[in-house]
Amino acid sequence: VRINKANGEKVHGKMMMCDLAGSERLKKSEATGDTLREAIEINRSLTAVGDVIEALTTGQRHVPYKNHKLTQVLQDSLGGTSKTLMFVNCSPSCSNLEETLNAMKYAMRVKNVPGRRQVVKKL
Repeated sequence: VRINKANGEKVHGKMMMCDLAGSERLKKSEATGDTLREAIEINRSLTAVGDVIEALTTGQRHVPYKNHKLTQVLQDSLGGTSKTLMFVNCSPSCSNLEETLNAMKYAMRVKNVPGRRQVVKKL
């Protein structure tokens, strides 16, 4: 919490960092067993975050935060008064072109998440 001494405004800050790994092409990765289950869960979490981002960027009345544990945890960090950033690690390999393009499209959707500044004034 920071208080502007000149006008009494309080500024609250919070940083949430979440490593979402990468979307997994199950056929390409040839994952099995626990690795397969982990890849499926990664894809589910990315889909849930994508659904929330879609709702926020299109102005839907209902935002599906409760559809996944990850979106519940990130609820106060997506939209509202927060600033949402996404860092994408892209592969330079031609064999990963499709995954890289999909990751960049996903990041472009995150870029469009609206945010607004909220000031709490001292009474």
